[in-house]
Amino acid sequence: MSEQLTFRKGLKDGLPICLGYISVSFAFGMMATEGGLPVWMALLISMTNLTSAGQFAGTELILAGGMYLEIAVTSFVINIRYMLMSLSLSQKVESAMTTLQRWVLSFGVTDEIFAVAMQQKGEINARYFSGLILTPYFGWALGTFLGAAATGILPASVRSALGIAIYGMFLAIIIPPARASRPVRRVVILSGALACLFHWAPGLSSLSSGWVIIICAVAASALAALRYPVEPAAEEGGETP
Repeated sequence: MSEQLTFRKGLKDGLPICLGYISVSFAFGMMATEGGLPVWMALLISMTNLTSAGQFAGTELILAGGMYLEIAVTSFVINIRYMLMSLSLSQKVESAMTTLQRWVLSFGVTDEIFAVAMQQKGEINARYFSGLILTPYFGWALGTFLGAAATGILPASVRSALGIAIYGMFLAIIIPPARASRPVRRVVILSGALACLFHWAPGLSSLSSGWVIIICAVAASALAALRYPVEPAAEEGGETP
């Protein structure tokens, strides 16, 4: 099967992801330049990160004058899922893929690219994975550039309306799995409750947004791991009560 996974097929499979990334990265480009970053810097961040939620959070902390440690830990916590995805993908790529190719291609592992790659039958070769990464990568960079460049052109009302795209992206990420799984739904509610607590509770509201993200993410995931452990022999697709 791996012979059919050509570079051209990778480009084709990555096109829908590319189109979706353009709209979200457009919002990122506007956010970055409205915060005071030049267009080239916003584009550079997108071309060297490709981390969606982590990129938004990290850039917001930079614009807010957050500490280096705070930015680093926040980015690590948000993006740690890519380590798990890469470990899973390493079991699916063909043995002929060299270590250098694995290192280079691991840069492009995102939620959507991981999902498409794992759906392929048989082993994945470097040609297909390169094509699968290339179109979303340029879509993310193009959207960032267009959003950053359009900030000085679009009226404030339009920029404000387009800025809601990031919230739509987050909702699109959490709602489907929350509807399908009760544990995920409870973790989402718990995370939201903790975030509200840190926002309104006296004394806690003074904590910076970066540390709030870290505390909420670690606390919610730790409680979920204790309450809903995944049994090795459990069948996939079943809902934990």
